[in-house]
Formats: sequence, structure tokens, C-alpha cells
Amino acid sequence: MKSGTANALSDVDYIYGYYPELNPLRVQLALLRRGLRWPSIGTACELGFGQGLAANLHAAASTVTWWGTDFNPAQAAFAQDLATASGVNANFSDDAFVDFVKRPDLPQFDYICLHGIWSWISDENRNAIVDFVRRKLRVGGVLYVSYNTLPGWAGFSPIRHLMVEHMRALGTKEQGIMVTMEKALEFAEKFFSTNPVFKRHYPGVRDHLNHIKKENMHYLVHEYLSDNWNPLHFADVVNQLQAAKVQYACSASTLQDIDMLHFTPEQLGFLREISDPVFSQTARDFMINQRFRRDYWIKGARPMPAQEQTQHFRNQRVVLSSHRSNITLDVKGTLGKMPLKEKHYRPVIDLMADHKPRTLGEIENLLRKDGISLAHLIEVMTVLAGIGHIGPAADDAAIEQATPTSKALNTFLLNKARSSTEISYLASPVLGGGVWVGQFEQLFLLSMQEGGKSPHDWAKAAWTIMAARGQRLMKDGAIMARDEDNLAELTLQAKEFAAKRLSSLQALKVA
Repeated sequence: MKSGTANALSDVDYIYGYYPELNPLRVQLALLRRGLRWPSIGTACELGFGQGLAANLHAAASTVTWWGTDFNPAQAAFAQDLATASGVNANFSDDAFVDFVKRPDLPQFDYICLHGIWSWISDENRNAIVDFVRRKLRVGGVLYVSYNTLPGWAGFSPIRHLMVEHMRALGTKEQGIMVTMEKALEFAEKFFSTNPVFKRHYPGVRDHLNHIKKENMHYLVHEYLSDNWNPLHFADVVNQLQAAKVQYACSASTLQDIDMLHFTPEQLGFLREISDPVFSQTARDFMINQRFRRDYWIKGARPMPAQEQTQHFRNQRVVLSSHRSNITLDVKGTLGKMPLKEKHYRPVIDLMADHKPRTLGEIENLLRKDGISLAHLIEVMTVLAGIGHIGPAADDAAIEQATPTSKALNTFLLNKARSSTEISYLASPVLGGGVWVGQFEQLFLLSMQEGGKSPHDWAKAAWTIMAARGQRLMKDGAIMARDEDNLAELTLQAKEFAAKRLSSLQALKVA
């Protein structure tokens, strides 16, 4: 609005998001694939943690001690409430970045992470974070940074500018920031309906506008109406982080580094001719019109010999987190969908369908008769982890230690599901982090905790809660008006949950 957006945004709660790339176990897996040594992570810090859900899931589901700060005091208070509920030793504050770095009680961190912050803050705050990383990231430690990237935002950036200027020119305090965002989207829609020359030069922008209109409005306000919104080239981020003495390690997205998903043979040949690693990443971003990067950085990268890397791969524990029937043997990349080899993937999925953690070495021994090598297993693990069907698993001692705090946090979140549908993740000590659990599934689990024995019991308990808050199900695009229809649909979903999902949640120690 005319008075600026910073204060208005502070009054809008951020979404309760979870981002698996922040999980310390994911750090180890990504660096292992790159052949780099990783630190033993005992202390971690998330800067700009939003509602603090991810930080608390990682704190409750692991033995790592977490710290963090977020500018919104209400969000910091909620994050601390979650920590209190789980009983973990975590410290969350609402300090500004420039003040947080000055705190005398902060330890040295093995891992510092920030998701969706870097390209939404001022130069002053970026400089404060660089100073923080330089001072507080232990030598050998890892930094995770995600940010809006150029060239992917080159087309939509002017439209975002148009929406912000509409807000500043025509928005008022009285109508509020949420209505202001809705009206800015309506204006952009009307603008495109006039068939401007801009639309003809950037035809993909209209598709992006249609996509964001379906997003959570709280997310859109924070994403697009910030006073600081600066998509960055990879080389810009390299230059900004130089003073922190960290260097780029790899993408935190396991699928991003699988070249065959994103580049044609001709493009790969072109990229391999580029000797400079920073410029190579820049060229890759232009090849695929990269819009968002998730990157790991290391303070003192150290490669490991190939033989040592192979042994670490054999020691890597993994667990299947999805029901086998929900896994389709294809993967989507920049080039479109690519089929996966049934002879390599299906035996692994069938073996891991009991959801028990195993090392790749154990899987290799069990599937050697099927002609599956360690190289095949590394590919299967990388792809299925990127899709979200498999995850790196903690060791037994860590699982045992984190089980009580995970259970306490999940109990708190399940009880919160009585009145709220905003949180869709629970803690798994096996995965060392969060697992997506839908709102109906949470109510089924809550019923089980309270003595519900059968899918019918779970559905009946869920419907009692939903009916009390005036919520009804939709089917085939229509709201189901009759109570008996809602209960019947919930019963079907509860039976599906019992058949396909419950066993995996129990194995992951979520249920």
C-alpha cells in the first residue's frame, strides 16, 4: 500500500511449509553423491524459519540441536511452542538478522540453512547473513540457500512489478493486504485480456499467472509483495557468499544433477566444453530457464577417494516411505517424462516394500541374483529420493533417541488438527524429519490414539470433528451435503489408508 508493505506483510502469517532439503540427512546424501566429505551435524540453525515447522520437525526427529530466528514474533512464539511440546532443546527467536549475529550465546554451527529468504531481503540483511555464516559456520560446515533465479524470472518479473505498483497506487490500509493481492491479480488478468504486445513477446507468462492464482493467498502475499524481491543469477550469489568463505558443492535437489533428465546430448556436449564450474552452472541455468535454485555450500570442500565414496554408498541407509502401488516408474525432468527401467527399479521397490531401513550394501547383496549392481542402486536411490518415495534413514541409536520427542510433537500436531487444517506434516525419527500426512489421515491417526479400532471408527471420529467445524467433503467437484454421504466417503478413505498408508507410517514411527 502507499505506506509500504513491510509492516503489512508482518501481519500476514506465513504458510506452515516443510522442505526436505533442509533435513541434515539429505545433506549427507547429496554430498556423498558429489564425492565430498560432510560434517557430523550436531548443531544447526535456520534463518527466517517462517512458522518454524520444518526446524521443529528436524529437531524432534533427530539428535541435532536447532536454533533459529524469524522477524515475525508471532511465528517465533509458535515455533517455540512446538519445541516446548516436543521437549527438544531448541532456541527460536524473533531477532533481526543484524542482531542475531551479535548474540553471545550462539554456538558454532555445523549446518546453517535458509529457504526462500535470500532473494527476498535487502542488501543489508544479505550482508548480515554473510557475516553470520563467516563467523558462525564451523570449518567443514554446510550452508543451504534457496532463491529465485534468473533467467527463469525474466519474463514474469515485469508483471510482478505491475502488480506491486497497482498495490501502491490503488491499495489502501482499510482493504488490507489480502484484498490488495486479490485485486492486483484481477488487474493482471484484465491486463492480459487486452492482448498487450508484452504478452506476445512472453507467451509463457500468462500460464505462470494462471498457476499462481491457484496458490495459497498467504504464500502469494509473502512471495510477490515483499519490498525486496530480487531474482539472482548464480554468479551473483557466488560473489555475495565469497566473504563467508564457502564454495558451491551441489544442488540440494537430487534430480537436478541428473543430466539426462534435463539436457539433450547436444546440450551436454556443449556444457562439458565449459571448464569454469561457476560459469558452467550459469550456462545450465540458461539451458533450462532455471527459476529456483536449492544449493548446498561448504566451508572448506574436501573430495574423498573413489574407493572411500563407494564404501560410504554401501553404508548408506535408506527406507521406502511410499506404498509400492503409488510408485509409477517414470520421472519428470525439463525434457519431459522419462520411463524408468523396470528391471532395476521394481526389485528394489518390492524388497523395500516392508518399509524397513537397509543399507545399500545389504540391498546389493540381496539383489545380486537379479543382476542389480551398486551403480544401479545409486541411480534408483537418487531418483526415488528426488521424487519423494525413498529417503535416507537415521541409524538405530538416533531413531531410538528421537522417538519420544517425535511422538510428543506428533501428539501436539494431531490435537491441533481438531481445529486446523493448515499443517500437513508429522515427524519421523526414521527419516530425521517430516512426512506428509493429509488432514483426513491425521484425524484417522487421532482416532487411533483415542482407541478407534477400525476404519469405520476412524471415519466416524473424523466426521464428528469435521461436522462440528462446518466442514464437508467434495466429490467430483461438488460439495457433499448429506451427513451419511460424507461419512461413507470418509470410510472409503479410511479403508484405503489402512490398506496402503498405515503400515508405512508405523514403520517410519509416525503412527
